[in-house]
Amino acid sequence: MKKLFILLAVACSSSSFAQEKYKLTKIWETDSLAVPESVTPYEDGKQMFVSLIDGTPFEVDGKGGIGKIDADGKIIDPMWVGGLNAPKGIAVMQNKLYVADLTEVVVIDIATGKIDTKLKVPQAEGLNDVTVDSKNTVYVSDSKNGMIFSIKNNIVSPYITSLKGTNGLKAVGTDLYIGAGPVLWKADANKNLAKIAEGFESSIDGLQLINKNEFLISCWNGLVYSVGSKGQVTKLMDTRGVMNTADFHYDQKKKIVYLPTFYKKSVIAYKLH
Repeated sequence: MKKLFILLAVACSSSSFAQEKYKLTKIWETDSLAVPESVTPYEDGKQMFVSLIDGTPFEVDGKGGIGKIDADGKIIDPMWVGGLNAPKGIAVMQNKLYVADLTEVVVIDIATGKIDTKLKVPQAEGLNDVTVDSKNTVYVSDSKNGMIFSIKNNIVSPYITSLKGTNGLKAVGTDLYIGAGPVLWKADANKNLAKIAEGFESSIDGLQLINKNEFLISCWNGLVYSVGSKGQVTKLMDTRGVMNTADFHYDQKKKIVYLPTFYKKSVIAYKLH
């Protein structure tokens, strides 16, 4: 009887733990920014770059740029680098900021704030997210043509061409996690694809690792989900009709989500519990 009681207690405890959900609690919100799409940290998270479209998502208008905010939501520079078109995903590698800007990847020298080079991406129609793997290979997605490109030593090459609606990217070691439409995929170092999760109500925008094999996912129209280690999908936020939820950053040490709201023109920080 005692053994049975212990087994039942453990089973109940395990079941309760499996059903636990993450939740998000708002910490702060920035003042107005010019249509923020993506956030990425530098200086160990003390400051963050924010891509600013300042127009429509796929227009060549020269109005876009990069702003800077601090870890408390104060705007340091509302337009640190200007003259871009519709910049979206951004990532830092070796003191350079890589920016997906429609049909090219703009490389900015962080120390000077000057554009170092612009890498034309053949076949690109609407570049979207950027990530960097453990071997310093840069990956950029194209949402319009469904392609993913790799960049090594400033040489651009097609990488994955078999998906549709590619957007959010996250490199973890030599694996590449991909949001393509309403499906989360993983590509290994040999480009073998495995489906990780599906069932999202809209196309994936941002994705970040929150624990081993667990992810946080945003869909641009106002949805945020967690994905469990077995692919289970749980909705954490639904702000459809109120604000967008674009390409966010997650600080694993602080457990804080920095979420750009696009047309609401702000970045909001949330504590992940």
